[in-house]
Amino acid sequence: MLAMIAGQGALPGIIANAAPDLALVASLDGFDPDTVSTAHRFRIEHLGSFLNDLTDKGITDVVFAGSLRRPPLDPAKVDASTMPLVPRMMTALQQGDDAALCLVLTFFEEAGFKVKAAHEIEPRLLPKSGILTTAKPTDQHQHDAARAAKSLTAIGASDIGQACVVKNGQVLCVEGSFGTDWMLDSLRNRPDEQGGVFYKAPKPEQDRRIDLPAIGPETLENVAKAGLDGVVIEAGGVMVLDLDAALAKAEARGLFLWVRAR
Repeated sequence: MLAMIAGQGALPGIIANAAPDLALVASLDGFDPDTVSTAHRFRIEHLGSFLNDLTDKGITDVVFAGSLRRPPLDPAKVDASTMPLVPRMMTALQQGDDAALCLVLTFFEEAGFKVKAAHEIEPRLLPKSGILTTAKPTDQHQHDAARAAKSLTAIGASDIGQACVVKNGQVLCVEGSFGTDWMLDSLRNRPDEQGGVFYKAPKPEQDRRIDLPAIGPETLENVAKAGLDGVVIEAGGVMVLDLDAALAKAEARGLFLWVRAR
C-alpha cells in the first residue's frame, strides 16, 4: 500500500492520478497541498507517531511529492515516539535542506517503508534527452549550458541552488532560497541584456527520490518574460510537469527546450 506525503504545487495531483494503489495522502501541518485533498496532517514534532500510524494502516511504500519547507521544531511539542529522533533532527536542521531531507528519508526507511521517487510512479515526468522544440540552441547556447552545468556542480555542493542563468559564458544569476521565479523576475528589467540560457539540474549527490527539481509551463513563460532564449535541463534529473503544455508554451514564445545528457 502506498502513501503520499504531499507538498505544494502541481506534482501531488499528477502522482495521485498516476497511482491507482494510493491509499493515503498526508501532509505536514501548515503546508496543505494545492491539488489533492489531505486525509492525514502531522506535525514534525509528532513524526515518530506518524510513522507508527502508517505502519498500523498497512502502508508499505511512501512517495514524497511537491514542495516542502523545513518547519520550525518546537521541543515543547515533541511527543514520546518522536523524542528518540530529536538529536539527529536538530543536527540535520542546522546543516541545510539536503541534510534535513535525507534524514527524513532515513527515518522512513528505518521504520520499514520503501521510499519511491515520483518518477517511479509517473515515468513520463522525466522526458528523454534531446531538443524537443522547433527552436534550437546555437553553438553559444551549448557553450553556455556547459558553463552552467559546471557552475551548478560547484554551488550545488554547498546546498545553494538548482538553477542559474548564463549568457556568453557569464553567470548572470543563481537560484537561492527565494526560488526560480524570483531569480527570473530579477532579470526582467535589463532592456539591453536580452538573451541567455536558463539551466536547471539536481545538486551533486542529491537523493533523487525527494526534492528533484522541476519545471512546467509557468517556468517557460517566466523564462520568456525574462528575455532569455531557452531552457536546458539535465536529462534524468529534472521533472517536467505537463510536458505537452510546456512544449506548447515554448513554441508560442520561440524558446528552445533542451533535455541535455551529461
